[in-house]
Amino acid sequence: MISLIIDIIIAGIAGCIAGELMGSKGSRLYNVILGIVGGSVGGVIFRLIGFSASNRIGGLVVSVVGACLVIYMVRVIKK
Repeated sequence: MISLIIDIIIAGIAGCIAGELMGSKGSRLYNVILGIVGGSVGGVIFRLIGFSASNRIGGLVVSVVGACLVIYMVRVIKK
């Protein structure tokens, strides 16, 4: 249970980082939500190409990449 909470917090931090990297105009809460979704997306994508995060730092990197992809997809869909 604690591990799940820590993973959600890391994904939220990743969302904030990705929001800054992508120049997102959304609120912090919006970026945190996209980070949580992006963490899942990033995990799936990285597993499909044969990589996996073995620690919290790796999980943060995967989540940031996934959140950047989610932010990009949201921008494309909104246009």
